This record gives sequence, structure tokens and C-alpha cells, in this order.
Amino acid sequence: MKLSEIFKSGKKTISFEIFPPKPNVPLETLFESIEGFKKLSPDFISVTYGAGGSQRGRTAEIASRIKNQHQIETMSHLTCVGHSVEEIDAILADMKKDGIENILALRGDPPIDQPDFDFAKGAFKYANELIAHIRKTGDFCIAAAAYPEGHIDCKRLSEDRLHLKNKVDAGVDFLVTQLFFDNRIYFDFVEKCAQIGINCPIIPGVMPIFSSRIKNMTAKSGCSIPAKLVLMLDKYEHNPDDLRKAGEENAGIMIRELLDGGAPGVHLYTMNKLDSTIEIMKIAGLLK
Repeated sequence: MKLSEIFKSGKKTISFEIFPPKPNVPLETLFESIEGFKKLSPDFISVTYGAGGSQRGRTAEIASRIKNQHQIETMSHLTCVGHSVEEIDAILADMKKDGIENILALRGDPPIDQPDFDFAKGAFKYANELIAHIRKTGDFCIAAAAYPEGHIDCKRLSEDRLHLKNKVDAGVDFLVTQLFFDNRIYFDFVEKCAQIGINCPIIPGVMPIFSSRIKNMTAKSGCSIPAKLVLMLDKYEHNPDDLRKAGEENAGIMIRELLDGGAPGVHLYTMNKLDSTIEIMKIAGLLK
């Protein structure tokens, strides 16, 4: 099913994001938890793509198995970094063959070992170019990433939102946000997007804080951390179990407030942690 049909129905969606395990780790370590995720009744599960296009084979295999063997709708990430047009077309053909109808189209990050990677050398330099190509060549529901506090490579928020509109105009059905930790940022972002004609659903992505590594993630993404969460990180710096529990509670409260405030759904970055996902869903009031 195309996820755009769910949004047209007005249903508030609950979705999860998972990532492929490292190449030397069997896929079954992930699939042992998929049935557990299924019991939480997600509307879909998205599967990430590695930096520079790494893990792409595993992404497609995982997405296919989740949909065809576990009967959960999936959204497969697809980045254009390092891919030729022919490679993109081959990936799209494989997705269509496997029944994958939903794609999160991204520019992607440079390969880990190439910090000075030149995006201009690829077939598509920007995500909007990839989106336009997918829309032209395949019958897919297309999502794109949105950055409530702006993409770190863009100096001005107003300019970043115009880039986002370019993606939407290229053929995006809905947007999924990257990190933010203050729900006011999300609602303000949605309002400003509407002012420039971005009217597709904007799904907030919620990232639970499970460890102090979140500081590195926010530094790389340009996302701010509210003072209360900085205090939480400092308080539980040497007690990982209590930090995890506090992070679960914060994520659950965020989800409840987002849904109550009118968000069309919530996308939870699970970090492949089933037990924590269950706790977050309970705190959000989404599980009995």
C-alpha cells in the first residue's frame, strides 16, 4: 500500500525506523525483534541506508522481508550519493519487483572515509533531482527529509525551507523530520512551511535519548538540545540505565504532545531497541 493513501484517510500514523546491522552481523539478529515491533501495530517501518550508499543491499532485503514475510508496510531509504542513473534505475526496478511502494528519497551523507566528497560528481547532486527522477520513472509514494532547525549545510533557515519546497514540488507525497527535541520547534516549522505553500503531511521524527552520544549527533546535524535535556544528560552521565529510562519517558511525552497538538503522525527512531520502543509507546498512551 502507498502510504499517501493512509494520510488521505486522515489516520494518524505511528511508524518506526530501523537500520541494517553491520555487515558481519547476521540479519536474523534484527528479524528476531521484527515480530515484536509488529505487535505494536505500526503503520509502516522504514529501513535506513548507510553513508555513501553502504548497506544498500541489506536495506532492500530487509524492507522486502518485512513487507512480504511479516506483512508490515515498509518504506525503503534511497540515497543518490555515489550512484549512477543506471544504478538508481536498477535499485528502483528491484524495489518494484519486491513490492516496495514507498521510498524515502535522500541526498545522503558522504562516504565515511571521504569527508571531502564532491556531490557534484554523482548523477544527482541534490535530493530534489533524485525525487524528480523517481517520480518520472516509477510509480512510488515518495517521502523526503525535512530539517526543522535547518540543514547544517545551509546558512539560512528561510533558504533551507525554499530548498524543501523544491523537493516537495519535485514530487514528494509527505515529509519526515530529522532531529528536534522541543515540540514547539516542530509546530513553528509546520506553520512556516504552510506559509510558503508546503501543504503535504509533515511527520515529526522523534529520537529517544539513550546515551550521551546524542551530543555528537546533534553537533553534526545542527540540532539544539533544550537545557532540561542537557541537565538530564549530565545527571545520568554515569548511570546508563537511568538515562535510558529518562530518555524513554521524554520521548513518550513528546509523542503524546505531538499527536494531541495535531501532528498527522509520529515517526520513532527506534535504534533497533524493541524493549525501549515498547516502553515509549506505553508512556505515550499508545499501548494498553
